Amino acid sequence: MTESPPPDRTPLTVADVLRLPVLAAGQPTVVCGHDRLSRAVRWVHVTELTDPASFLKGGELVLTTGMPLPTEPALIRNYVDELAQVGAAGLVIELVRRYRQPPDALVRACRSHDLPLVVLTREVNFVDVTQTVHALILGSQVESLRRTQQVHEAFTSLTLRGASPDELVRAAAEMSGHPVVLENLIHQAILHDTAGRPLTDVLGGWERRSRATSSPQRTDVCGPESWLVTPVEYQGERWGRLVMVPDSTSPPTFGADQVMVLERAAMALSIARLVHGRPWERAAHRTALLDIVERRYRSAPEARARLDALGVPTHGRQLVIVLVTVAEGMGELEKTVVQELRDAGARALVAEISGTRVGVLLALPATRTWRPVVERVAKAVRHRHPAAVVSVGGEVDDLTEVARSFQDAVRVGEAAVPGERAYVERSDIGLRELLHALRNEVQLQDYVERCLGRLIEHDDRHGGDLLATLHAYLDAAGNKTLAARRRSISRQALYERLHTIERLLDRDLESGWDRSELHVALTALEVQRLSVGAPGGEPAGRPAVRRPTTTDT
Repeated sequence: MTESPPPDRTPLTVADVLRLPVLAAGQPTVVCGHDRLSRAVRWVHVTELTDPASFLKGGELVLTTGMPLPTEPALIRNYVDELAQVGAAGLVIELVRRYRQPPDALVRACRSHDLPLVVLTREVNFVDVTQTVHALILGSQVESLRRTQQVHEAFTSLTLRGASPDELVRAAAEMSGHPVVLENLIHQAILHDTAGRPLTDVLGGWERRSRATSSPQRTDVCGPESWLVTPVEYQGERWGRLVMVPDSTSPPTFGADQVMVLERAAMALSIARLVHGRPWERAAHRTALLDIVERRYRSAPEARARLDALGVPTHGRQLVIVLVTVAEGMGELEKTVVQELRDAGARALVAEISGTRVGVLLALPATRTWRPVVERVAKAVRHRHPAAVVSVGGEVDDLTEVARSFQDAVRVGEAAVPGERAYVERSDIGLRELLHALRNEVQLQDYVERCLGRLIEHDDRHGGDLLATLHAYLDAAGNKTLAARRRSISRQALYERLHTIERLLDRDLESGWDRSELHVALTALEVQRLSVGAPGGEPAGRPAVRRPTTTDT
């Protein structure tokens, strides 16, 4: 958290000066130039010269008693022309000594240039006016310098300690008091801080609003909502832009302070982009995905607005969580998933959510099925990671239900046997998958050892295949002829081996209960061996599991 400098001090305007008691005492009346009273007053200049413009540099409020004004209309017009050309903020004339009302030629000339003309009907001490206004201007300049130093030091400190991009955006919002949004070139809101405003007010319909706002070459106020916009570069090229959103309840105005804060933040972000190697889009996706699945959002509309601003619309769409899990060596797994989804034309949040897992929130139109998209991703992933598990949660149509889809995908992934299916969903989870999910449970390991331990030890000592014979017999549902054929042995040899198995295990293989228990133990042993990469692969006689592809239909 950075210390927020004092609020912005906007320059004194002509209207501000007219409201000061020292000048209000003269009962000022604005004759023309009403719409230019917001002009900044850089200085106050008292003059009784016929050519005061030669002593001005622009931004001065000119005070005069009117004594030196020429009488000829042409000369009066020249007098005003010169003031307008040099950029005077306005002209104040005292109607006490020479005039009781301003000359018509003076009014016409000031009106033609839209130069504020103010008349005073009571005498005013011009020295008091200049002292008061100059004190305010100088004080504002000193405060502005102090403010500039504070902002500079704040962002320098953040940059030197390697502050994250969202810290920099948060600091800009705190210093300016306005929402700040960092977006990329395709108008996706990557980072934001709403400065206490409702998120839906700031990010609602972001892409549409952003595309209606032009991108200036330098910091400027742009678009129908008067956003303050400045470019953000990366390695010398424009990467995106930083936007400061005005308060919608009042006329949009940004002072020099807000411009300075936004530009310093953009510079700090450009440096941070060089330091933080991970693409910010991926980091934004990760934060958004975790916030959704862990329900870290205040309301569903805010969550939808946030995802919409990231380019993932969710309203009226089917939402599905997909998890891609590998044992090790993530490599470019996330990049592969992103590329396949992009090629499939699917909108999705994609993020590496752990050292071995990539999460995906698919947001597809209601008319489009998710299976071909997931199959495409799974094939690409399995090409690089043959043992990867791609698990799919239940389909939902409300963002608030995505957490449930995520939990489904986690449970399905934990139960899935690596390498068997392109992807798995809840309907694929049977006994084999359930036992795989429980493979590390001590009770299950103890059960397998009690049921099959003696048989395994016998095969190890004698180089036998009783375990494979038992597997073939149980897979054949007790059909001895089929089991013998699968093991390529005679029926007599099979009978002898089955008797040996019954003796070693103290089991009756004609008992349906004993056969069920042994079949469960064999399946558990198989998935336990698969999980640790045990040699030997799948026991003989078990058919390979294959999911029909879209081309099969």
